[in-house]
Amino acid sequence: MIDNAQTHSLARALKQAQTLDNNDPIAHMRAHFVIPKQANGEDEYYFTGNSLGLQPILAKEAVMELLEAWGERGVKGHFEGEYPWLPYHEFITDFASQIVGAKKNEVVMMNSLTVNLHLMMVSFYQPQGKRCKILIEDHAFPSDHYAMTSQLKHHGIDVEDNLLLWQPRTNEELLNTDDLFALIEGHSDELALILLPGVQYYTGQVLDIAAITEKAHQHGIKIGFDLAHAAGNVELALHDWQVDFACWCSYKYLNSGAGSVAGCFIHEKHATNTELNRFAGWWGHDKDTRFKMGNQFHAIASAEGWQLSNPPVLSLAAVRGAYETVILAGGMKKLREKSLKLTQYLRALLAQELPNKIDIITPAEESESGCQLSIMVTCDKLDGKALFKRIEQQGITTDWREPNVIRVAPVPLYNRFEDCYHFVRILKECLQ
Repeated sequence: MIDNAQTHSLARALKQAQTLDNNDPIAHMRAHFVIPKQANGEDEYYFTGNSLGLQPILAKEAVMELLEAWGERGVKGHFEGEYPWLPYHEFITDFASQIVGAKKNEVVMMNSLTVNLHLMMVSFYQPQGKRCKILIEDHAFPSDHYAMTSQLKHHGIDVEDNLLLWQPRTNEELLNTDDLFALIEGHSDELALILLPGVQYYTGQVLDIAAITEKAHQHGIKIGFDLAHAAGNVELALHDWQVDFACWCSYKYLNSGAGSVAGCFIHEKHATNTELNRFAGWWGHDKDTRFKMGNQFHAIASAEGWQLSNPPVLSLAAVRGAYETVILAGGMKKLREKSLKLTQYLRALLAQELPNKIDIITPAEESESGCQLSIMVTCDKLDGKALFKRIEQQGITTDWREPNVIRVAPVPLYNRFEDCYHFVRILKECLQ
């Protein structure tokens, strides 16, 4: 049972949360999303935007508009209407460039995340002589391991000797940048490519993309980033940071629906080089001569030159509405401001109400954390996965990652401070 002192503590926390919500300049954005319901008809406490973001109303409207256009116009929809399908991906370019801190000629929406990573490997992984190693982090999302391993095998290169792993120190969860720099220095003449996350998916640790990129370039090493957990979560400046390439999905913090079209960034120093090696496709061919149906490929002198096929406009419609919603909120600067306040409130309340029961492995420093807090249960009598299932039964949607983490992500577009309060309240009740 929760005693009177604890009840008073929670009451104060609720009042604080309601005050923060009343003073939140982007609180109105919640009304732009469809919130799932509990069995009792109340809104879920949804903290899984780091896995699948909620549905923006603008995304649904954009998809319905496209379906109506298809029905009304048939094939003419490629050329007619406010958003004709032929150049549809271009309607998202400006939004995407703002979200990742890029120039418009450096971004394109195409394919899915891992497909884009493979396409980038064709251009940026060019093993020569002893410079053929790839460096990734040890606990990278599995698809990144699969992609890099298969690329090494494709080139006939031994995986065990040529895939370098950046690992946390013994008995630690977080990555240490000094260790990464030591790895780079120690293998500087052997590394052909570095691929790292912007945000580590398990711990929620934000990496210093600018500093890591600078270190790689000091040694002539190409570097790319998987921004699946960073795009829409933290502020990015990919152009200014001189990142060679980056890929991201659009269905987590960017809310464009499960499996939707991904994004790709290629720095203009590479994007404008039409001779750069790549896998070529019709949609990457020069727009002025594309429909002359010639057999000689001439790349578009931008990130669009890496496109293969005509874009899936139904999915891109959802992307357009979702990205437009981010910009409607004031862009990444406004979202990051609220995100910091949300996570600070949640972290402080967890520490206040559940000391010695849980451990937050996500870094506390603002520069090293985004929306996500990764929680480990530290009480020996409690099973983390059982606790995850218990809070889910009480209307809390988070996600579980093996071996022992509950990931909770208060997303500034639609989560309230009061949601964070209820998360801690329910978690505390389930821990009693």
